[in-house]
Amino acid sequence: MTAPVQPAPAAPATAGTLTVDDLTVHYGGVCAVRSVSFTVGPGESVGIIGSNGAGKTSTLKALMGLVSRHCAGITFGDDDLTNVRARDMVRHGIGYVPEGRHVFPGLSVEKNLLLGAYARRWNAGTRQTLQEMYDLFPVLGDMRARPAGDLSGGQQQMLAIGRALMSRPRLLLLDEPSMGLSPKLIETVLDVLIRLRAAGMSLLLVEQNAKLTFGVTSHCLVMENGNVAITGTSQELSSDSRVRQIYLGL
Repeated sequence: MTAPVQPAPAAPATAGTLTVDDLTVHYGGVCAVRSVSFTVGPGESVGIIGSNGAGKTSTLKALMGLVSRHCAGITFGDDDLTNVRARDMVRHGIGYVPEGRHVFPGLSVEKNLLLGAYARRWNAGTRQTLQEMYDLFPVLGDMRARPAGDLSGGQQQMLAIGRALMSRPRLLLLDEPSMGLSPKLIETVLDVLIRLRAAGMSLLLVEQNAKLTFGVTSHCLVMENGNVAITGTSQELSSDSRVRQIYLGL
């Protein structure tokens, strides 16, 4: 097993806490997210699950500034991110793996990875991080010169995760990383997330795959119709009959 990739240099505990207060998202006259509040502590892994249309992806996009949002505040450590633009979020230590991967198909695997380090200077540290990505995902090292469009869906998901890690985030947001993957590749993604968590990186994971979410997170939020319906530890929610009713419709 390869060694886990290391997150950014250790910071004081208070510097790594994400606090989201009263987040609301509208698309025209439709309210997709309603007054959602939660925290992700340093080194903590938190999951957001729910059915299609529950507001999970909108929550992540709003956090990253990719959709218009209204909120009382978003802070990460001592930084107020309430009005920070999407392109600047990475400079505050937050990485993002979007739903659907969104790699650049005409660029090589290596160039896709290097784009993830746009906020860093090219130096020995950046080269080391690039090698860590190839150690974490050996298939990417084997295909570093190939166009990203030649990769399978699972390989593109690895590339999307690696690209986000190139900025050395302290908090990684992931939106549906298991979507469209085979059971074997889902296990690969799960293994990578567990190793990142063990290395001390904070994770906020949006997933429809409840088994994967419960396997990698310590706490979860269950969303329904834009609201946080239930919160609790992943162990508690994995056997909660209310979660089965909301999430599975049973």
